[in-house]
Amino acid sequence: MKSEEVQKIFEQVGAIRTGHFELSSGLHSGKYVQCALVLQYPEHAASLGKALAESFHGNQISCVVAPAMGGITIGYEVARALRVRSLWVERDRSGEMALRRGWELNPGERVLVVEDVWTTGGSTRETMSVVEREGGIVVAAGALIDRTAGRFELNVPTRALLQMEIASYDPADCPLCRTGSVTSKPGSRMTRAHHT
Repeated sequence: MKSEEVQKIFEQVGAIRTGHFELSSGLHSGKYVQCALVLQYPEHAASLGKALAESFHGNQISCVVAPAMGGITIGYEVARALRVRSLWVERDRSGEMALRRGWELNPGERVLVVEDVWTTGGSTRETMSVVEREGGIVVAAGALIDRTAGRFELNVPTRALLQMEIASYDPADCPLCRTGSVTSKPGSRMTRAHHT
């Protein structure tokens, strides 16, 4: 699937939004990509998952691990296309990411980490740390959208279906805040609007 096709899907369902957003990373942005609006359609989730999986067929992956919540659906679809297990990490009571629900990784198990959107890569890095702590080996990472237009780097091969150049700002330097604009928090960890 070409990047133009991916962008067309996101645009058709209104998943690329304009406004003043506080991202789950804490950064502010004038654009937000809401992958859930695309992934609510099983046909889109399946085709995007298959397209992302194709990038990793030669990596001998035995498990896909995604960060909750945003990565769960696309992680599942990538795992389905690769015919491997699909797990996710989620925050425990202390607020740390952990592998829960009785899931375990086998020692040395080869893992692909999958996320919906990369902005800072924080969730992907946290997920990788959990995999390594649990004895797995992260061999690659993938995402639907890379908001850094290819500047996101990890110590493993990475692949995103669509690279977009979307500016993000520290709240103290946000030009939208300086105009008095109100932020909204559309991410999975945040739901209410507030003034910054």
